[in-house]
Amino acid sequence: MRVSDLRLGWRTDLILHACGGQVLERDDCLVICTPANPSFYWGNFLLLPQAPHDGDLVHWQRRFEQEVGALLPQGRHRAFGHRAFGVNAAPAGEDLPSWLAAGYELIETTVLEQRPGDLCAPRRAPRSRVLVRPLDLAAELETAVALQCADDHGFEPVGYQLHRRQQMQRYALMAQQGVARWFGLWCDGVLAADCGLMRSAAAPGALGRFQHVSTHPVWRRRGLCTALIHAVTTWGFEHWHLANAVMCADPGDVAIGIYEDLGYRRVDDEWGLQRRAPQDRVGTA
Repeated sequence: MRVSDLRLGWRTDLILHACGGQVLERDDCLVICTPANPSFYWGNFLLLPQAPHDGDLVHWQRRFEQEVGALLPQGRHRAFGHRAFGVNAAPAGEDLPSWLAAGYELIETTVLEQRPGDLCAPRRAPRSRVLVRPLDLAAELETAVALQCADDHGFEPVGYQLHRRQQMQRYALMAQQGVARWFGLWCDGVLAADCGLMRSAAAPGALGRFQHVSTHPVWRRRGLCTALIHAVTTWGFEHWHLANAVMCADPGDVAIGIYEDLGYRRVDDEWGLQRRAPQDRVGTA
């Protein structure tokens, strides 16, 4: 499988994996590893050229051990992803009962795109006065980590905090290289929401990709996410002269409606299978 074969969502994922990660082409898949952050599920996985069949479980688990498991023996999760074929396409037309019985969960993602000139103004202003600006990660990294860990999404809290800190250290390095910025939205002097923006190249016409949009639970439903995404999208087009901005979102989450109200349009779907590490098997992702 070749990197050049990837569709938009997975292709922009590789902006992150190119910094501190490994992307290895194999005949049957891509191997993505992040040695510095073995707890990063979707930084340590196999990317398959097509959907697996139910009877493929043993084969792909063996391949994971041969590739990712051998490089990261301390990583206890198992994650597989593939390129999507059509909107809401089911995994090879199968329910994958063997995978589900083995503890895997299906992760569905919608890919959205925004082009210069198509950005819509927010329908309503936030309830509070807000300030959106890039974070100085040399001084504000821990503030961002605290916000992101206010909701641990069902993962073991201590491990999740370590994961987010390692991720933010990675984004700080990318910011120094000019291929990423992390943005925060403040209300009354409090960091209430944040997100990252990466670009595929430090030149006009690059692809932009959003990362980890989060709003603190006590600040939700106040229009803050809308204000943040509008401001950061505008910044990407004006400062980086992006050809387009890409957002990946859960099709069942309310946030996808926020992105569409701002003019983001659905262009593709992708999905993956993951089995959580034992300490993370609580709640929902």
